[in-house]
Amino acid sequence: MSDSNTKASSKAERWLYWGLWIFALAAVAAAVYLGWRVSSARAEPGEVAIETEPVAQDSNDVALPPLGEEPGLLAIGRHPNLYTVIPNRPRQDVQDYTVTTGDSVFAIAQSFGVDPETILWANYEVLNDNPDQLSPGMELKIPPTDGVLYTWQEGDSLKGVAERFEAKVEDILTWSGNQLDLTNPTIEPGQSVMLPGGHREYRQWLVPTIPRGIAGVSSNLYGAGTCTGGYEGAYGTGGFVWPADNHYLSGNDYWSGHLAIDIAAGEGAGIYAADSGVVVFAGGALGGYGNMIMLDHGNGYQTLYAHLSSVGVGCGSSVFQGGYIGSSGSTGRSTGPHLHFEVRYLGGFVNPWFVLPAP
Repeated sequence: MSDSNTKASSKAERWLYWGLWIFALAAVAAAVYLGWRVSSARAEPGEVAIETEPVAQDSNDVALPPLGEEPGLLAIGRHPNLYTVIPNRPRQDVQDYTVTTGDSVFAIAQSFGVDPETILWANYEVLNDNPDQLSPGMELKIPPTDGVLYTWQEGDSLKGVAERFEAKVEDILTWSGNQLDLTNPTIEPGQSVMLPGGHREYRQWLVPTIPRGIAGVSSNLYGAGTCTGGYEGAYGTGGFVWPADNHYLSGNDYWSGHLAIDIAAGEGAGIYAADSGVVVFAGGALGGYGNMIMLDHGNGYQTLYAHLSSVGVGCGSSVFQGGYIGSSGSTGRSTGPHLHFEVRYLGGFVNPWFVLPAP
């Protein structure tokens, strides 16, 4: 080997030797720098050290992103919510309500979110199952849910009471307002118990249908306005018109406990015959109707107009559709002036909305 080749080989070995040293020194410097950064991050307050490889403790665990304020770090934020929603819970107690002017059982029931029948059943002592018995100042019990509010009697049993009012024993036991011990349900006589979903038959008092041919009806049964009957006169057209100038309600609608509609009519407003016919009742009536008129239309239909302030026709008179028969008022049991209007066919009740023209 020549001297020139030997010198070249020695030179290459020296470059390799010093290159390896430089690489090693650079690696050591990098390790020292990284160690300093980690220790610095742990030592300085307000900063969070970075764990480069979060290790899940279980196969089902999920590693969350790191928190901190270093640029590039991810964080989960949550804005405070100062508004708390309080859920509406069902009422559990029986509330007392004082009737005011303009009230109706139908409207009171709507305001408390129960059926009007529920209010009638809970207040039989004052209403006698007749919503027209309502009067200002009357105190009513408003049950918390639909059903029968029952006063427990000596000798009653859960099964017997449930069967009588077509309710379920489990509904009575689990209704929280009854506060019954499910393991030993004891109910004392005189205690009020809610029978959710229960119902009973109405004990209604109504002026019966009086046809034009009837005779010898006693005023002691129906009131001073009772007519003796045996009349002939005008016959109905088979169609009906509104008996008042207003064509909307002011009080009770037609429902099972109120077989009529209460039409808005101020004190003294005109009342008209819904169809032609003969007057078979004109004057004071029993049962909370006040001053009342009944017309027989001679075709199976009868109409009734109650709570009148004045009666403008007499027994046996023929009236014609749309003709004036009296004035609106608030006589009898009433919380304000309106027209109580009934339609009957062959002795049964018809919803007036089915025969009156659309308002």
